[in-house]
Amino acid sequence: MLYNFLIKIVGPLLNLFNGRAKIYNRENLPDGNYIIVAPHRTWMDPVLIALAVWPKKFSFMAKKELFHNPIANWFLRALNAFPVDRKHPGPSAIKIPVRLLQRTELSTIIFPSGSRYSAKLKGGAVVIAKLAKVPLVPVVYQGPLKFGRLFSHRHPRHIAFGKPIYIDRKMRLTDENQKKVEQEMQDAFDQLDRQINPHYHYVMPPKPKNDDF
Repeated sequence: MLYNFLIKIVGPLLNLFNGRAKIYNRENLPDGNYIIVAPHRTWMDPVLIALAVWPKKFSFMAKKELFHNPIANWFLRALNAFPVDRKHPGPSAIKIPVRLLQRTELSTIIFPSGSRYSAKLKGGAVVIAKLAKVPLVPVVYQGPLKFGRLFSHRHPRHIAFGKPIYIDRKMRLTDENQKKVEQEMQDAFDQLDRQINPHYHYVMPPKPKNDDF
């Protein structure tokens, strides 16, 4: 209920103040469940991507520290979020999204770099996709990176979807094979960025000392 409510409130507000998002290649979204993989450029990524694919719904990972507050815990879980220990991820970081992908109608959003302050891709999304037997869908966002700029500047939001990446069920999850898929994801991100704006360059922000991402 909360997920639906926020989508129907946030979406029209953004359209009113920032204009409608420019969506590219939405036809690439497959039927059934899938994993959205995207470079993590702003804390708003999950919301902006979720709006672009509505009425499809998503679950997403969030660092466990955010769940310590009872109100935040309720709010995040109502939005289909689940806690993950970013520094020491255990089996649940794989098992929970696999179970959701297999047993519910929720797809999942994963940022392979794990952080807005890193460009290095990690292999968790590949493992989850193989175990859940769902494709990876590369996505990139270009636009305002701070919440206030969505309302104070009329810079449009751009979201582009790449073609699904299917993981061969017989493929062994060796380091070499995972790196090949990670490179395929990175190539897709680069291609989508060029499609939106051939001159786009993301400037990574400095990592705050007290940030756990």
